Amino acid sequence: MTDQTPSDILNIELAREGELRTEWAGREMPVLRSIRERFEREQPLKGMRIAGCLHITSETANLVETLVAGGAEVTMCASNPLSTQDDVAAYLVSKGVPTFAIKGEDSATYNSHITSALDTKPHMTMDDGADLVAELHTARTELLDGIIGGMEETTTGVIRLKALAGEGKLRFPVVAVNDSDTKHMFDNRYGTGQSTLDGIIRATNVLITGKTIVTVGYGWCGRGFADRAKGMGAHTVVCEVDPVRALEAVMDGHRVMPMSEAAKIGDIFLTVTGGKHAVGGAHFDAMKDGAIVANSGHFNVEIDVEGLEARTETKRQVRQFVGEHTLEDGRRINLLAEGRLVNLGAAEGHPSSVMDMSFANQALAAEFIISNRDTLKPEVHNLPKDLDAEIARIKLNSIGMPIDTLTDEQAEYLASWEVGTA
Repeated sequence: MTDQTPSDILNIELAREGELRTEWAGREMPVLRSIRERFEREQPLKGMRIAGCLHITSETANLVETLVAGGAEVTMCASNPLSTQDDVAAYLVSKGVPTFAIKGEDSATYNSHITSALDTKPHMTMDDGADLVAELHTARTELLDGIIGGMEETTTGVIRLKALAGEGKLRFPVVAVNDSDTKHMFDNRYGTGQSTLDGIIRATNVLITGKTIVTVGYGWCGRGFADRAKGMGAHTVVCEVDPVRALEAVMDGHRVMPMSEAAKIGDIFLTVTGGKHAVGGAHFDAMKDGAIVANSGHFNVEIDVEGLEARTETKRQVRQFVGEHTLEDGRRINLLAEGRLVNLGAAEGHPSSVMDMSFANQALAAEFIISNRDTLKPEVHNLPKDLDAEIARIKLNSIGMPIDTLTDEQAEYLASWEVGTA
């Protein structure tokens, strides 16, 4: 130990912290653990090189350990400049997993890390936002012939991939992990709902009760956030362009109005649309002094940060993740986590219990691609529903809540034309 430098010792200490954090997260991930045990026996990923562009968190480390247990060679990079847990990255490196990620990295470093991950010439990609797929289809086309498939975990990424496939330009099959019920119904709703509130509270320490909170977008993420904000005593407003979702928000007990009106009354604004400039210039012009603006959509384009900057007279960092923008008329707009994912930038992301199911889908998607590599077309695919059911069943059993099963008679009745008496 005497020949170690202080930085070596620091990295060892950091890796140990990451190991403990990963172990703690793993206690709430029984589904992934059961898959890991089977993977260790069967080695379904043996010989596969996987490049992952995900948030480098303790939950992700449990996924990586599962993939490695299945025989894969895994290389990781970050899918967001602010989402990396440096101790977890150090832990993965200590376990022999090349990990290119630093919390707070600039855009040039972020892009170079994606390049480094692809330099391993992967057979499969595992994305959170489709950055690896985008890079492969633009700057690294020479690697496409070696790719047998990919996985995508976000709504934003799936939207991008379906657009690429719709143009006939997607070169390999991608499994839309996000579209599995055991992913979006739990990760997007319960995970985003809790972790986003966690990020806003950690960043600001404001009281939620009594605040008017505006949720922009009412997909699974939006409804999860709005419901939890309402449960904490907030006055909730929803802005939505889809009339069915807007009607659902009304039925769920939220006020619904255009963003142009909500901008005048909101105390806290949260974007979760998957789109661009959901909060923009005219909205900043209408906001009250002290308004807080945050984003939990994957990319930082949901808030028009440039539009806010153009209106800013002075700017200062008043808390670690709070940028205070003073406008020409003296009003202050507080932007959280630079407009990036507030739940990962200012907090730790989703609780491990919901990521258990999301990452179970990722691991099973890798196995699915390998098993069906000769028949999958270069399109966006969903995992079979029986895998969804199996993940849910394992989760229920792990928390001591088994469910009923149909008798043969009941199953036969449901599958037949037999008619009961009214």
